[in-house]
Amino acid sequence: MLSALKIALVLGAAAGTALGLTLPGLLADRPDSAETRLDDLRPGEPELAMLRPIAFRYRVAGEFTRAGAAVNAPVVSVRMARPLVIMRRQVTAAEYQDCVREGACQHSAQDHAHEHERPVVKVSWRDASAYAAWLSRKTGRTYRLPTDEEWVFAAGDRFTDDAVADGDSRDPAKRWLARYEMESARDNPDKDVRPVGWFGVNAHGLADMGGNVWEWTETCYRRAMLDGAGAEAGTARVNCGVRVVAGRHRSYMTDFVRDARSGGCAVGIPPTNLGFRLVRG
Repeated sequence: MLSALKIALVLGAAAGTALGLTLPGLLADRPDSAETRLDDLRPGEPELAMLRPIAFRYRVAGEFTRAGAAVNAPVVSVRMARPLVIMRRQVTAAEYQDCVREGACQHSAQDHAHEHERPVVKVSWRDASAYAAWLSRKTGRTYRLPTDEEWVFAAGDRFTDDAVADGDSRDPAKRWLARYEMESARDNPDKDVRPVGWFGVNAHGLADMGGNVWEWTETCYRRAMLDGAGAEAGTARVNCGVRVVAGRHRSYMTDFVRDARSGGCAVGIPPTNLGFRLVRG
């Protein structure tokens, strides 16, 4: 599957390592999970990896305040309830076009739709969900977008913490500037949609995690208050018209947006491209 994938993964691995996408201190106590290549694929299924469930620490997605001031999201300990079966790469433009041809997906505005070995981009959460439903019908197996928690687990050494140094600052402008500077330092000047594997593989063998294509997740945008001990206090406000997109940093996007530059719901650097990969089960 994908003739250039193996070569691209080998050539891209060094580049991916050089991106500096590690999270010192947050995932340091988490061993790499063992991954297994699945051999029971049905016709039409993508190449998948199965990651065994292990404990890890996770910074919750969303926006949080304490005593009226914006603060960093809390870090929690998580253990996945079961193995995570996830695509080894993002959905490609060619695969998405199959769904379009069958009338189950909307056309993407992608410039490279004819280039089979590139990820599909310029797709919304609604587009990605429609593709997942189509693939589920086609294969007889359940496919869906990952949650943010699952994506962080799968990203492993490519996940980047989105805490800012002045997390307890009461000055919104100072906090905005700190986030902008942090995300600018991580930004990749390469904006082009590259072939699958261009940005290397992570420790789980998954391609292009934290590359220049952010991935839609199922996780809804949340706003919550924290008490003095850092625990959530009161009822969180949840908006499922806005979803978490995961990549070099987290962002929050309205579910119908296809171009991140036109529909971001958070301060900082917007995602370069919007695409997705799916989980099974």
